[in-house]
Amino acid sequence: MIDLHTHSSASDGDFSPELLIQEAAKKGISAIALTDHDTLSGLKTAEKEAKAVGIRFIPGIEISINWPGCTSRTAPTARAADTPGLGPGGEFHLLGLGIQSPSPAFLAAIDALSRRREARNREMLNRMNELGFEAAWEDIPALADSHSIGRPHFANLLVKKKIVKNSEQAFAHYLKPGKPLFVPKTGLDFVEAVTLIRESGGISVLAHPMSLYVAWGRLPELIKALKTRGLMGIEAWHPTAKTNSCRRLEKLGKELALYVTEGSDFHGSFRPYRQLGYSSRDRKINNAILEALPI
Repeated sequence: MIDLHTHSSASDGDFSPELLIQEAAKKGISAIALTDHDTLSGLKTAEKEAKAVGIRFIPGIEISINWPGCTSRTAPTARAADTPGLGPGGEFHLLGLGIQSPSPAFLAAIDALSRRREARNREMLNRMNELGFEAAWEDIPALADSHSIGRPHFANLLVKKKIVKNSEQAFAHYLKPGKPLFVPKTGLDFVEAVTLIRESGGISVLAHPMSLYVAWGRLPELIKALKTRGLMGIEAWHPTAKTNSCRRLEKLGKELALYVTEGSDFHGSFRPYRQLGYSSRDRKINNAILEALPI
């Protein structure tokens, strides 16, 4: 088994990079990519541990992408109308797999995303207080245990304050798109992101395409348009997608000559139904997926 989409405590997982690799070794995984949200901070530690336990390590990242439109600052004539927009509540995430040599521009962009993440967190905290849920900034790092702070840590805070019973309720009632504490991420421009990934030695992969919330009647058109702008692959198999949808995405990826990947999107106890090495509950991620990738 392998896994090409995992998270550690460097973003919103609850396993440290070392523990993530150790858990992968226990599961018999032969290769793993660490793809934390908008950060590279866990890669060196994870790679060192992977070498120690004999697992192939693929340095990666999951980048938040601005939407609508896949335009670039260097291509002002491109229009958002060239591609269908997201459905209500949709999110656009882009995996970068094989980030061997991050360029200075890549590092600068990731640093900017880190600052935007803090601003987003402070806005969520303000909204909590506006709702009457008294909370201070100091409450969050204590729950995060020095992790990069994100929505799962706000979910923990809501549980701690007995506003909800568990993390699932926190997301359902307060933290998912459209709910009172949800603040959209400010990400990167799509063309900028694929360019930075490519110049840093990696390949760009559309993460969990069904999270775009684009109807099947328009999804092939969108993915085809993304390919013309630099997209190299799609994550066809993901735990949140139905099996039939995964098969359709795999077929579409092959028709468009895109690399097809699979991942667990593992976060640990924050999302316990996602298991290392499985792209769905009973589908093991085969090494042939990795062998087909130029990384």
